[in-house]
Amino acid sequence: MADLQHPRRVERLATGQPASDGAGVKLTRLLTQDLQQRLDPFLMLDNFASDDPDDYGAGFPDHPHRGFETVTYMIEGRMRHRDSAGNEGLLGNGGVQWMTAGRGLVHSEMPQQEHGRMEGFQLWLNLPARDKLCEPWYRDIASDEIPRFTTPEGVAVRVIAGESHGVAGAVQREATQPIYLDLHFRAGGALFHQALPAGHNAFLCVYRGEVAVPDEAGQATPVARGRMAILGREGDGVLLQGTAGSEPARALLIAGKPLREPIAQYGPFVMNTREQLLQAVQDFQGGRLR
Repeated sequence: MADLQHPRRVERLATGQPASDGAGVKLTRLLTQDLQQRLDPFLMLDNFASDDPDDYGAGFPDHPHRGFETVTYMIEGRMRHRDSAGNEGLLGNGGVQWMTAGRGLVHSEMPQQEHGRMEGFQLWLNLPARDKLCEPWYRDIASDEIPRFTTPEGVAVRVIAGESHGVAGAVQREATQPIYLDLHFRAGGALFHQALPAGHNAFLCVYRGEVAVPDEAGQATPVARGRMAILGREGDGVLLQGTAGSEPARALLIAGKPLREPIAQYGPFVMNTREQLLQAVQDFQGGRLR
């Protein structure tokens, strides 16, 4: 069991729902609104992956956000960000765009390619009530700026946020303490363990191959490509194993400290009360989201 005494089990498997967003970009919504309380502080996880420019070419034109953070991880492709606070950046292969909407801004995310594959994930991370009207913040993190390491078993780990095996990630957050890892298992399988703080909610999203999650009794739950495994709350961490198939497995492991605050959402606004949502809509319509 490596350094873990009580590895978490898979509580349930979830299947993503086909959806579209922006100007008709086709995607799969893995973390849906009905899971927000269970996976607090995470609000949404979308996966976009297509070789067809008709699926992604129109992109995400100007739209507002308030009250949370967006984390966009580009597996393959090029996307340009512009926002009303004057930020602009090009997100490329393996890069991350981390944006704190805070009190609000308007931004766009537009593909910078007319052919080829566009693949990535966007995660919505909630902000605590005290920070929902904070100043917006933005950072582009190039692929080579993301800390990484390889375990003795051969699992390559990219540490986007939090900490893994003594390696600090590119981003740290005090309130929600997110852990965001991209795990690459070599063909034939290898074991990986990650300690998780007590009480943190956690889930696994497999986007290549298959990953097994052994529990304390040694029973392993396979998680296939395109599935999301919600991990139980009990235990000191998680064990993961790439399966013995010919395709190397890849997966995102995400965990965070729950805020345990009311969630009120209306589209791109996430606040704590209905009154705050109404104010957000009024501010947007009145041009007060900079």
